[in-house]
Amino acid sequence: MAVNADFVGRVFTGTSPYEVSRVKIAEFASAVQAQHPSHYDAATARELGYGDVIAPATFAVVIAQRAEAEYITDPAASIDFSRVVHADERFTHHRPIQAGDVLSTAVHVDGVTERGGISMVSTRTEITDADGAPVSTVRSTLAVRGE
Repeated sequence: MAVNADFVGRVFTGTSPYEVSRVKIAEFASAVQAQHPSHYDAATARELGYGDVIAPATFAVVIAQRAEAEYITDPAASIDFSRVVHADERFTHHRPIQAGDVLSTAVHVDGVTERGGISMVSTRTEITDADGAPVSTVRSTLAVRGE
């Protein structure tokens, strides 16, 4: 079954806010081998002008993928995740993510294109802080193999 193109233009906002902690940042930084002390030490981050430890740039994917699940797991979307290959991920950061942030998401389904039995699904996740100010934009493309 092909991915449901009727979802293009829909926006998903039902994912609960994500509370960023020092522990989550340190775990992610360690996993991606980000060694800068601003990811682990609040004093270093404050010396650099931040309020607390800051996340590596790719940390936004944790928040975006969690939110994208609302769309991907919707049975009407017709996305069989066992057939998904991650094709592309791009980040536009408006400011660093830091410990203490409470971040909300809006996942926009920007496109569904069929090519040779593969559905290319493009999403854009807008991540905002508790005041509604933009933090990051994550653009993702998934390739969903046909049956």
